[in-house]
Amino acid sequence: MSRLPPMIALSYFEVASRTKSFAKAAQELNVTPAAISHQIKALEAYLGVELFVRHHRRVSLTPAARAALPELHEGFKVLEQAVDNIRLFSEERSVVTVCAEPLLATKWIVPRLHRFYARCPEAEVRLQASLHTVDKCRNSEFEGSQLKRAGIDVSVRLGYGDYKDLDPQRLMNLDLVPVCTPDLAASLESVESLRQQPLLWDSTLSQFKDSCGWHEWFLQQEVQNTAPLRELRFGNGLLTLEAALSGQGFLLASTELLHAELASGKLQVAIDRPMHCAQAYYVVSAGVNNEREIARQFREWLLHEAGSSAL
Repeated sequence: MSRLPPMIALSYFEVASRTKSFAKAAQELNVTPAAISHQIKALEAYLGVELFVRHHRRVSLTPAARAALPELHEGFKVLEQAVDNIRLFSEERSVVTVCAEPLLATKWIVPRLHRFYARCPEAEVRLQASLHTVDKCRNSEFEGSQLKRAGIDVSVRLGYGDYKDLDPQRLMNLDLVPVCTPDLAASLESVESLRQQPLLWDSTLSQFKDSCGWHEWFLQQEVQNTAPLRELRFGNGLLTLEAALSGQGFLLASTELLHAELASGKLQVAIDRPMHCAQAYYVVSAGVNNEREIARQFREWLLHEAGSSAL
């Protein structure tokens, strides 16, 4: 390294030789042409050889400069790649990619993220919402290798928590209770009369082997009626929630996830008789034993938040 000239002089020479112009080099480097000329002269003095032939308003390379140019170009490319690798490593240290079921991601994680950023200001959370985080059967075939292939550090999965090579940590139970707008709640006469009302239903939950829907809720209330339910089905929890907010029917939902809507009075619990489901939300990591520090911090923060009801 002691044989190398100043790096700034080499960088100015590389740009000037590539553009064949001190003026164009100055424009690219955002300096003056005089600064380019000064550094080139200093480099020539250091090396003891001329690098450019000065013509009127243009320059040309000397044989010495042409001989050095290919390796110099390649050397700067290697240096740029090395710096990019360092920068990427620095970014990866602070980036955590998280995936969760859409309703939980939108209504529970996002409103709390400001507290994670307060704890880890350097962090960048890349949150994805996907129905692929729903495990419909017991003895799930979902594995940690699938998280790694997808580039996911932490995932919140809705299912039974029985994974082959993961160490799931329960985030929250899935307890469902009927909710609706205040107007609909005021018109409800009894638990039995609820059967005749439009019942909103998230089709995601109907795919579980152990179903946890309106039929099961009414059985728990010991409401006997052979008349079919008036179910309005939607493809995911967010769509079902929008239907409930617009007064289209009663929604069987988790009060943990609808905290904001209940606190604001947009929705209210119609009948305070929650149904405890066999499924729950579980936090899993791509590799608890060798996970990155930022992933560990986010996973532990999620579990901490689950113990606090405040937003």
